[in-house]
Amino acid sequence: SGYHMAEAGASPAQEIAFTLADGIEYVRAAAASGMDVDDFAPRLSFFFVARTTLLEEAAKFRAARRIWARVMKEDFGARDPRSWMLRFHTQTAGVQLTAQQPEVNLVRVAVQALAAVLGGTQSLHTNAFDEAIALPTDKSARLALRTQQVLAHETDVTATVDPLAGSYAIERLTDGLEAATLDLMRKVEDLGGAAAAIEHGFQKAEIERNAYRIAQETDTGDRVVVGVNRFRLDEEEPYEPLRVDPAIEARQAERLAALRAGRDRGAVDSALAALRKAAEGEDNVLYPMKEALRARATVGEVCGALREVWGTYVPSDAF
Repeated sequence: SGYHMAEAGASPAQEIAFTLADGIEYVRAAAASGMDVDDFAPRLSFFFVARTTLLEEAAKFRAARRIWARVMKEDFGARDPRSWMLRFHTQTAGVQLTAQQPEVNLVRVAVQALAAVLGGTQSLHTNAFDEAIALPTDKSARLALRTQQVLAHETDVTATVDPLAGSYAIERLTDGLEAATLDLMRKVEDLGGAAAAIEHGFQKAEIERNAYRIAQETDTGDRVVVGVNRFRLDEEEPYEPLRVDPAIEARQAERLAALRAGRDRGAVDSALAALRKAAEGEDNVLYPMKEALRARATVGEVCGALREVWGTYVPSDAF
């Protein structure tokens, strides 16, 4: 998933470089365990963001597809064309939504969604316009869905697989993003791969530097955010956000208490112990995790068992 890196401040090149580097790390681990690349690569999937910079975002997705196909063919020897495909889901950029003049977010989300479609996404999530304020209302969630449906059924952008191909601007942007991405991926490789680079704090430092640059540009006005640092209203129009019924919390607590009272506590403890034992060694933790969940252990209890063995990750600030 590159979405979360992008929301933290990663540039388009950083987003795809670090995501594809993670993908390479997973492929290597699977191949090292004895699996044939064509047995699992067609099932790999990715998750990216779509920003309002429509041309750059469409080019980003095109560059990512190009790089992944080459990596799978040339570096891992994949023979199945499905293994070369970059299967990805896209979500519109929540970080670009504003609490000021929230209806303007409808325009932002439409542009972001269009960028994702033009870039070839296979799956799409459109944010609701009021998500910078609270959980979306039924109406705002429906408008987000209708945005996708208009693009799918009232436009012709899905009629061809790569509608922007051949455009000088798009091809130039794609080449530039590909070069910048490959440069970052080489730096990750020089540190020993994605996992080792994370331990060195490389990706974190790169993302933080870019996030700081964006914040500075927004503060100085060099980067225009409509309704925030330009085109502001003297007085914001009142907006009534979704109010979640506090009774939901009480009902959920009651359900959890009933679950714990009705399950076999011994089976839960035994399953969690097996999970901890697997985590302490080299065994696959997914099997005992599955058994713990089948015994009705909660997600919190499962995570707690793993924390007892592995602790909590603290990012490095080495870079």
